[in-house]
Amino acid sequence: MATKRGTLTSVVMLLPFLALFAGFLIWPLINSLYLSLTKFNGVRPPEFVGLANFARLLEDERFLRALSNTLVYVLAAVALTTTFALLLALAFRGQGWGDRIMRTVFFLPSVTSTIALFLMWRWIFAAEDYGLANTVSGWFGGEPVAWLATPSLTIPIMVLMAAWSGMGYAMVIFVAGINTIPEEYYEAARIDGATTWQQFTGITLPLLRPVTTYVVITTMIAAFQVFEAVYIVFRSVSNVGGVMDSGLMIVPYLYDMGFTKFQLGYASAIAWTLFLIIFAISLVQLRLGRTTKELG
Repeated sequence: MATKRGTLTSVVMLLPFLALFAGFLIWPLINSLYLSLTKFNGVRPPEFVGLANFARLLEDERFLRALSNTLVYVLAAVALTTTFALLLALAFRGQGWGDRIMRTVFFLPSVTSTIALFLMWRWIFAAEDYGLANTVSGWFGGEPVAWLATPSLTIPIMVLMAAWSGMGYAMVIFVAGINTIPEEYYEAARIDGATTWQQFTGITLPLLRPVTTYVVITTMIAAFQVFEAVYIVFRSVSNVGGVMDSGLMIVPYLYDMGFTKFQLGYASAIAWTLFLIIFAISLVQLRLGRTTKELG
């Protein structure tokens, strides 16, 4: 009797959370899935069209451009962010005041308003006289560059912004992982004559594999969902994706179709496609991480 009463009490205490969880997560997901199978503009009732929206994606040149841009951006941003974060963690993993201050400095962009950060980057790459990048370039005799209006520079600029704003958080994760590695392993390796590089490749990297997998997956998910960088930094041009759609990503395209052109059913299909892509890649990464761990 007491067990049943305790279970009932637990269920009653969970009801507020379950109601919020169902109302603000489960129901929107189900509704979004339904809308992805309809033609809906937000005014007229949804018209069921089955998988027509998903079939349209395969023929939509702008979506395919957004997908290719996103994949290139994600690969570059994840690789650069992870590499720099690991290097910073190795450089500032100590417990001294100097290391703590440097970790704080690099971590600050992760807790700063993204709007403020991207407005700063927009100022840095402004083509006008006050643009910092052109000002510095001018000191060395360089000609002014229309950074935000040059298609070939769009994705490199976005990757730079992503690495700069994300490597601080990843660095903190790597520092925590490095500090859990027993010092005895390194002492034994040094006694055996292992060089610093051999210690890094033979001890640090293998033991950091779970941490690296976490950093890569979380960084990848954030990169796939990039929106503010495109919308704020490149908003001076009429196209949501920048000049010639050079910066068009999946989420900005979703926003454009859903809230500019009011094709809400099609936008829902884009959202579910993005979810499936992230889900599939995450599963592959987790499986690869588990396989390499078993082989190790």
